Amino acid sequence: MPIMHIVLFEFKPNSHHAQVEDACQRMVALQYKCRHPTTNELYVKGHGGGRDTSPEGHQGAFTHGFISEFQNEEDRKYYLEKDPAHLEFVASLDGLVQNVRVVDFEPGKF
Repeated sequence: MPIMHIVLFEFKPNSHHAQVEDACQRMVALQYKCRHPTTNELYVKGHGGGRDTSPEGHQGAFTHGFISEFQNEEDRKYYLEKDPAHLEFVASLDGLVQNVRVVDFEPGKF
C-alpha cells in the first residue's frame, strides 16, 4: 500500500525570498535525484509542493507544503534514513527553517 508523506515548513523570519524559493525548488527536485539503492530507479512518486494559499487560517506559521508518495515502507525508510540526496537536502535547511511538521498516512487506512 502506498504511503503519502506530507511535509510543512516554517521558514525563519529573516529568510530571503530567494533562499526560500531555492529550498522549495530543491525539495521538489528530490523526485528526480532520489534513486533506489538496488535498482537505481527513481522511487519517490507524486512529489510536489508550493506556498500555502489556504483561506481557512489554520496553517499557523507554516507557509510551504510538500507531498510525496512511496510505494512501501522500505522505500520511505531508505529515503528518511539513508538516501544521500535527501539527507544532503535536509542538512542544507539548517539556519533557514525554524519548524517542520511531517504527517504520513496510507490512503484509506484509519
